[in-house]
Amino acid sequence: MTMWPPDPSTLTRPVYRSLAESLIEAIKAGELRQGDRLPTHRDLAETLGISVQTVSRAYEELDRAGAISGMVGRGTFVRGSLSDTRPPWHRIGADDEVVDFSMLTPVTGEIHRERMQAALAQLARDLPSDDLFSFRPRATLSTHAEAALGWLRRCGIETDRGRVLPTNGNTSAMTVALMTAAGPGDLVVCEDLTHHTLKALCAYLSLDLRGLATDAEGIVPDAFEKACRGRAVRVLFCMPAGLNPKAATMSPARRAALVEIARRHDVTIVEDDAWGPIQPRRAPPIAALAPERTFYFTSFTKPILPGLRYGWLVAPETLVSATSNRHLVTSWMATPLMAEIGTRWLRDGTADELLAWQMAALGERNRLATEALAGLAPKTSPNGLHVWLPLPDNWDEDAFVAHARSEGVAVAAGSSFAVDQTARPGGIRICLGCSSEVGLGRGLEVIARLVRNQPEPALLTS
Repeated sequence: MTMWPPDPSTLTRPVYRSLAESLIEAIKAGELRQGDRLPTHRDLAETLGISVQTVSRAYEELDRAGAISGMVGRGTFVRGSLSDTRPPWHRIGADDEVVDFSMLTPVTGEIHRERMQAALAQLARDLPSDDLFSFRPRATLSTHAEAALGWLRRCGIETDRGRVLPTNGNTSAMTVALMTAAGPGDLVVCEDLTHHTLKALCAYLSLDLRGLATDAEGIVPDAFEKACRGRAVRVLFCMPAGLNPKAATMSPARRAALVEIARRHDVTIVEDDAWGPIQPRRAPPIAALAPERTFYFTSFTKPILPGLRYGWLVAPETLVSATSNRHLVTSWMATPLMAEIGTRWLRDGTADELLAWQMAALGERNRLATEALAGLAPKTSPNGLHVWLPLPDNWDEDAFVAHARSEGVAVAAGSSFAVDQTARPGGIRICLGCSSEVGLGRGLEVIARLVRNQPEPALLTS
């Protein structure tokens, strides 16, 4: 039985999105490959018995997602493959009136624009020469690494400047850490639902990625132990501070248990702490318990400002040189202008001001989400940027996402984060930062109503 073109009876509302998802599934299954030519809009519409406009909209979604590309005079072709990163969010167009809970971003306001405008004006008056002219990463960024020590201390990391590598945000840090910690063919283990780019990154680096069983605190120690006994595990990648899709926060005892196993089996740990000190009463990071084997990274992107792509990777002392070399060949160095702004904000108190603002905004949004989803078992973390909402058995993840989108609300299906691509975690991730508080309330009301009601029968309409 072929998957493409799909059987018209399998398409659900909204049909354009169902059609787009069926093509993605055909690519994942290997039925469609890079370079394959797709039917014209009119031919596919006639085959499926739907409108040309519906096909056109599906192709537009796929083109924005990077799965296909159109060439004038030649046709439309498959661009992507299974190893390509598939964003967990729906790419919302400028003309879409949608409450967007699918993109993980912090809350932003006019204060952020004002502080950045002031920083740029100040830079125009006294920009250091090294930020403009230097090609020497260590000399250019050494003062920035020094300035970061206080922020890292707030995150629970006591370290020295020599172990701190300024980066262009968390993605850069994660790439460098994995390149340093593991080589082709090595086994990396992580939560069963993980960072959505980790799967593709491991594929590009020829690393074998395996998800581990989790509970309310995250990775189950027995699952980690079993994986280590079955095959040599090179890296444990984890998000212990509520960042993982299920918003699970590890207790100090759970962190200590994972460290003990990692030490016995000589496993390197990569700790994603992208939210930094947003959450109050933080448990010590894993890197504070096992600095000799842990890569730790955080940045300003989530707690301060999305456009400030600046962060830090703290490397184990014995791997500092190797880490610096990997960073040189991938990024050379963090962008000096971004580092300059970040350092000034650390020194003049702007970072503290924006952090306090973000904590208050997220605290209020988590309160609103908890109230709106009362009785539906939402999972949150203090000041977290998202909520994990389990779905009842009568709801399929993809069907729920499609129904919510048809009512003007975009959410991310749990399967978007699953290491096992056949897994259906039975939940959705609801991000709290993108919308206004008015939009937040309206979107949460739609989600709560859909969860409490039986799904409507799918209708094949465009």
